[in-house]
Amino acid sequence: MSGHWDEWPPARPIRVEGGIKARSKRGAIGEQWWSRRFIGVLESYGMSGRLARGRSYARAGQVLDFELSQGKVTARVQGSRPRPYQVRIGVLPLTTAQWQRVQQRLAGQALFRAKLLAGEMPHEIEEVFGECGTPLFPRLASDLDMRCSCPDWEVPCKHLAAVCYVLAEEFDRDPFAMLAWRGKGRDDLLAALRQIQGSPAAGTVPDGIDVQAPPLAECMEAFWSPGLSPARLRALATAPAPAAPDLLLRMFPPPPVQVRGQDLAEVLAPAYQRLAADDQEPEL
Repeated sequence: MSGHWDEWPPARPIRVEGGIKARSKRGAIGEQWWSRRFIGVLESYGMSGRLARGRSYARAGQVLDFELSQGKVTARVQGSRPRPYQVRIGVLPLTTAQWQRVQQRLAGQALFRAKLLAGEMPHEIEEVFGECGTPLFPRLASDLDMRCSCPDWEVPCKHLAAVCYVLAEEFDRDPFAMLAWRGKGRDDLLAALRQIQGSPAAGTVPDGIDVQAPPLAECMEAFWSPGLSPARLRALATAPAPAAPDLLLRMFPPPPVQVRGQDLAEVLAPAYQRLAADDQEPEL
């Protein structure tokens, strides 16, 4: 074939069976606010054109496998060559001290704690990370270490972009995956929040300590003032999502009681689910 190399038609990828296909078949990928925010951050780096090429790869199932661990995502993507390309997307995890600051802030807000224990990601969590000096999402393109074994010099190439979309849908499926990528898995985070909640610093008062509070008459001026600004209250005025039926069981450490070898919380959880289902049945 004559002509310049950039006049050649683009090579088509080798189609594969059993790859990881994006659930979204058209339009934007990412259902939850945190996954859409992740894709939005990437597009803000001027990557929208390259991401579009990767979107078709993700929907076609060209991502063969995918693994998320602390600080990195690794995957194999089938391109136009017989051997799949090796892809890696790295991010700097938070340090122990940084996570401690974030955990203290999250544990200090009952709403944040309840939503996390219910498997939800409160929208304000991004602000919490920012106030602790550790943004939840990468701020600059250089904050991400993106590598692919393909010969394409652009970053991200379509193989990296495809993995970004698979990663966004993983965040949809499990919001804690985003926090695990930054260094704190679900079980470790929830255990830390429960421990902080039950510590004296979180508000419980040890026996024998007399806490002196000012008389109520001296507090009346600020007694009914909201803890949040009017703008924040209006932003939170939307109807809350229904809480998980067994939320109370998750919010507190299970009592040291076992029934037939099972923790009491595990025994009670199905009963809470049935009660919630009965309550939602329409009356005849």
